[in-house]
Amino acid sequence: MTKSYVASSLPPDHLAELTRLMIEEVKEAAVFFMDANGFIETWNGAAEEMKEYTAEDAIGSHLSLLYTEEDRARGWPEHNLDEARKHGFFREERWRMRKSGSLFWARILLTALRNDAGDIIGFSKITLDLTEHKLLEDCEKEKEETRRVLSAANAGKWTWHPDTGQVDICRNFLALLGHVDDDTSISLAQWLGFIHPAQQAAVAREFDMARAGQREGSMHLEMLMRQKTGTYRWFAAHADWHRDAAGAQPLLHGVNIDIQELKTVSEERQQAIDMLKAEDVRKNEFLAMLAHELRNPLAPISAGAELLKMARGDEDRVRQTSQIISRQVSHMTNLIDDLLDVSRVTRGLAELENKLLDMRHVVADAVEQANPLIHMKRHHLALHMPPDNAMVSGDEKRLVQVVANLLNNAAKYTPQGGNIVLTIDVQAVHVVLDIRDNGIGMAPELVNRVFDLFTQAERTSDRSSGGLGVGLALVKSLVELHGGTVAAASDGIGKGSRFTVVLPRMHEQLDVASLADDHRHTAAQFLKILVVDDNVDAAEMLSMLLEASGHQVITENGPRQALERASLVRPDVFLLDIGLPEMDGLELAKRLRAEATTAGAVLIAVTGYGQEADKKKAFAAGFDHYLTKPVDITRLNSMLTEISAARQA
Repeated sequence: MTKSYVASSLPPDHLAELTRLMIEEVKEAAVFFMDANGFIETWNGAAEEMKEYTAEDAIGSHLSLLYTEEDRARGWPEHNLDEARKHGFFREERWRMRKSGSLFWARILLTALRNDAGDIIGFSKITLDLTEHKLLEDCEKEKEETRRVLSAANAGKWTWHPDTGQVDICRNFLALLGHVDDDTSISLAQWLGFIHPAQQAAVAREFDMARAGQREGSMHLEMLMRQKTGTYRWFAAHADWHRDAAGAQPLLHGVNIDIQELKTVSEERQQAIDMLKAEDVRKNEFLAMLAHELRNPLAPISAGAELLKMARGDEDRVRQTSQIISRQVSHMTNLIDDLLDVSRVTRGLAELENKLLDMRHVVADAVEQANPLIHMKRHHLALHMPPDNAMVSGDEKRLVQVVANLLNNAAKYTPQGGNIVLTIDVQAVHVVLDIRDNGIGMAPELVNRVFDLFTQAERTSDRSSGGLGVGLALVKSLVELHGGTVAAASDGIGKGSRFTVVLPRMHEQLDVASLADDHRHTAAQFLKILVVDDNVDAAEMLSMLLEASGHQVITENGPRQALERASLVRPDVFLLDIGLPEMDGLELAKRLRAEATTAGAVLIAVTGYGQEADKKKAFAAGFDHYLTKPVDITRLNSMLTEISAARQA
């Protein structure tokens, strides 16, 4: 350790005089001496200025005079003297109290003074006022804490100087907009440039009113602000006036908070509310419609019952009245059947009796059902049928119902003497049914929801078209049960409508051998396939197709049952729906890959999800192939042929 010393070429009395002058003249440093017990013996001008005690106040007083009441109560003055006695020196930074009671942040250097014998003969103390440094340091800490809080809250600060028009922006705010390296001091015009053009004028008016003193108190705004990428996000701005000093020009201090997610949630919530309101309106319209439709046949039934009481012996009148009652009861029965039917189908309770059908025969039966209404309204119906078979797999009664509903819909909403055209187009893997009319057409908003339950076009007050608005909802559900799709289109009001049904095409089942030859199968190439789909009819239809190709097919409608069956039969190929209950197809695929008995099987996804992200998830879960519904039968057969050939090799 270096020995303490003062080197000097001056005589001792000259050195002592210089030391006295230094202590006396030094600025911004309180310097004084104490005796060995801590009583003050000297005092300089800087000490008086800093601590506000005069020499008369200080000399003869104990060091504790300069400490706060709290520090004196805990014995801090004696503690500091003891530390200096033990170690020769004590240093600290803390708040000290002036005579007036005000506080200042002090750096204290307390030194024990020893004679040549090593005995303590007193203490020297130097105090520096670092209040400004302390406040600056605290300010920087506060700024950093504020920055962290703003960052966590996706917010940023700004300050507007009305006298210069300058806006100071914090880095956080610039980062939120992607302008990390931009200038933090810009003009108001530049700041307004971040705002969506449609809102700039309104926000500028707020600032103009604030500058003119017409806007008092806080400012609250919500606005779209442009990011560097060109996209816009919602921000909420809150600003208050503040003066940095008495008499200074007031400044507008603001905080902008990113509320994009809140806005999105709010908009989605409003959309949901609007949808519920629309559903409620449709429900009320339906109930009113139902009451009207049921009340209509009740009137002639009631009148007929009264006539029967009075018409005893008049056989012709009794017969005529009975026929009227019978027709009206039949009408009521059909209405109720429609309601029950749409309820069963939309809840997935309808059972299909699938078989190979020629859509030309289906259309013929449907035309027979729709003809009374078509003839009554004097429409011209043109049928364009293909020369060859248009084979599909489905429930004959239900497919006739689909076509009849579409024909009745066209007849109902086409003015008398209109034209209806029905076309069947047989494509490679689909049979397409197209029905067009030159009727009242549909507005774009109706096209988007025409298949929703209880949706109808505008009708006149006499409600002459009738119906409950369930026919097209039933069509959509039945077509989807058959693995197909249905779409509506219209060029607008008064320009007619078009409905297109697309169903998977089936090749006529001549015999298994010829089908096998077409796809180059041999008995040794047939595969054991497990089809898993919670849609019973869809699973059954696909199974029929695969069995017609000679494959051994097992079907399951639940994922857990499929796991149990798979461990027993060990299929070569799995055709799995993705949207399964309890456990989706992705999880089922992972579990099949984890089982030793099924790890080597080929997994094919058969699903209605067709996005690229869905395919990536499927392949990541362990699927080998991915097919979207309705399944391209030719592609599936080709895929199975390749799988079979690979296993033979």
